[in-house]
Amino acid sequence: MLIPTKLYWLLTGLGIPLALLGVVVPSGELILIPYNLLLLTGFLVSGRIARNGDYIKVERSVDPVLSVPVQNQVDLKVENISDQPITVKVRDEPPNGCDVSSHEFRTDLAALGKENFRYSLTPLQRGSDSFKGTYIRWQAPLGLAWVEKKLKTDAPARIYPNVLAIREYELLKQRGRLDLIGVRKSRVRGLGQEFESLRDYNDDDFRLIDWKASARRGRLVVKNFEAEKNQGLIVCFDIGRHMLGEVQNITKLDFALDSGLMLLNAADREGDQTGLLVFDDEVRSWISPKRGRSQVAAILETIHGLRAEPVQPDYDKAFSILATRWKRRSLIVVFTDVENELEATDLALSLKNLNRRHLLLVVRVSDPRLRELQTADVETTRDMYQRAAALVCADDRQTAADVLKRHGIETLEAEPEDLSAALVSAYLKIKVMNLI
Repeated sequence: MLIPTKLYWLLTGLGIPLALLGVVVPSGELILIPYNLLLLTGFLVSGRIARNGDYIKVERSVDPVLSVPVQNQVDLKVENISDQPITVKVRDEPPNGCDVSSHEFRTDLAALGKENFRYSLTPLQRGSDSFKGTYIRWQAPLGLAWVEKKLKTDAPARIYPNVLAIREYELLKQRGRLDLIGVRKSRVRGLGQEFESLRDYNDDDFRLIDWKASARRGRLVVKNFEAEKNQGLIVCFDIGRHMLGEVQNITKLDFALDSGLMLLNAADREGDQTGLLVFDDEVRSWISPKRGRSQVAAILETIHGLRAEPVQPDYDKAFSILATRWKRRSLIVVFTDVENELEATDLALSLKNLNRRHLLLVVRVSDPRLRELQTADVETTRDMYQRAAALVCADDRQTAADVLKRHGIETLEAEPEDLSAALVSAYLKIKVMNLI
């Protein structure tokens, strides 16, 4: 495709004075015909010459897995493979449904020159999509035309929950700085935990003293314990109507998946078995608990394309199936969003059989807007109604938590930015207190 440059339009505009020449010189305007023919010929011939050559090479570098809803970096390497300097414009086409920073670039490349560019994209929904190729424009000889061409840089884009947060978790864990993302690891030591090592006594509980080791060493030493490994964790995702609600324009299911993935990764690092149950009015997926990174990868592959549906979840069916398929005592984490006493009672009764054998934790996503409305100044009638509605909603949610508590089911509710850290902290505390 040929596109006129500013120089071409400027030269075309200069034909106007030539046309007016006929006012002064008889038949002087006829010079405009060869002038325009020469200009058009230069445009077409130079453009044709440029189109017949391959001058530009573009390579895209991006993670094979993109995360929602965070910024992902995309790097472009633009290379002039000709022996002539060239001016080029580049526009990369990202997947649909993404917020994208500037992804159009212009540069002057020397002969055989290279330049790198970077832009960021923020996917707004999970699933499978693709990069749509890369459009390039370069100037033809004489500078009269841009030649536009689409390069075949199409590539699949797999959009998952926030895997970038997992990388940050891994890095901070290696540095012993999980506190930077809000994770609090309890230091409680208790009976029934696995022996880890010996260390010198330092005002510790005398019950931790290893008397035989102390006699051999000639000084008091105590036992260090660590949480037991190879325990079970099953994460259950409700993908029914409760998880269709949006917080900050993102569904509660998305936040649940991000937090659940972080929890699964933490459990894998602690040496525990991890499993998955996905349900709405039917059980959609079941992965029996196992250990290993391949297990977490299999779960990630299963959940990355989940969508909440406007159906009533069947808690009875889902948890009955879970009870028959997994008998070993485990921590069962249920992501749902019961909002009132009736819904909480329904959930509690459905979890009754599981509660006898397993440790249960119901996780809910709260909306920061609800907290803001409860404390907002009331200046208009609308403000009054909004604040009253927020207070009623908050009271209903607290009642739901109280109902679950009375049935012996622990709950955790946090705002999106705090949910992952709060959930991992709760899991680590459960581990170190040997509650599973």
